[in-house]
Amino acid sequence: MGVIRTLLLTLVCVSLPVGAQQRYITVASTTSTEQSGLFKHLLPIFEKKTGIQVRVVALGTGQALDMGRRGDADVVFVHAKPLEEKFVAEGYGVRRQEVMYNDFVLIGPKADPAKVAGGKDAVLALQKIQKARAPFVSRGDRSGTHFAELELWKAAGIDIARDKDSWYRETGQGMGPALNTASAMNAYVLSDRGTWLSFKNRGELAILVEGDRRLFNQYGIILVNPAKHLGVKREMGQAFIDWIISNEGQDAIAAYKIGGEQLFFPNAGS
Repeated sequence: MGVIRTLLLTLVCVSLPVGAQQRYITVASTTSTEQSGLFKHLLPIFEKKTGIQVRVVALGTGQALDMGRRGDADVVFVHAKPLEEKFVAEGYGVRRQEVMYNDFVLIGPKADPAKVAGGKDAVLALQKIQKARAPFVSRGDRSGTHFAELELWKAAGIDIARDKDSWYRETGQGMGPALNTASAMNAYVLSDRGTWLSFKNRGELAILVEGDRRLFNQYGIILVNPAKHLGVKREMGQAFIDWIISNEGQDAIAAYKIGGEQLFFPNAGS
C-alpha cells in the first residue's frame, strides 16, 4: 500500500500545472525582520492578496546577500546599504529600493559598569566600554547589525580586531541568541530596536544609549538578477517588492506594533 500511495502522490504532483507547483518565492532576509515578528504580520496579507507564498530564510545581511549571489533566493530584504549597493553594482541585483527604517540601540546591564546610560553618543559609549573592559557581545555574523557595530568601533578609533580580548564575545549567531548571551553575561550589545522590543528574556538588560544619528537603520529590498540566475522567479519576486513598497504594504508595516510601540517606519520612495 505504501508504494501505491507514493505512486499516486507522484502522479498528482506531475499532473498539477507548473504554476500551481511553484506559486512561491524565497526571500533571504535578516534575522531582525523575522525575530521581531514583522513577517508573521505581513506575509498573510500578501499571500491572501496574491496567492503567492513567501518562504523566508532568515540570515545575517552578508549571508543573505551571498544567498542571492548564488541564485538561491528570488529577493533579498536586508539592512546594510553599502553592501546592498555593492550587490547591485556587481550585477547580482536588479535595483535597490528603500522600504522602511528603525534604529539601533545600545543595550546593557542596569548596573552599567562602563557608565554610558543616558547618553546619545554611541561612539563615546563604545570608547567607555572598551576602556572599562566591560563585557560586550557581538553578533560576529556579517549581519547588518554586525556591520553597523564595526563601523561604530571604527568611528571610535578602536581597532576591535586587534583590541578585543576576553571582554569581547562574538556569538556568530542572530540577534535573538546574541541578546540571550548578553542577558546571561550582563553584557552590552548593539541591537535593532524591533528585535529588542519583541525580546522576552531581558534579565537585567535595558536600553542605555539611543538617539544618535549614527544608529539609523535603513532596510532595502532587491530582486535577484534573473539574467545571472535563470531560476529566479522574476514576476512573483517583483510582485512582492511592488506590494511591500505600495501604500498597502507600507501601511501594513506601520501598523505592526508591540505593546503599542511601532517597530518599523515605512519610507519607500522617500
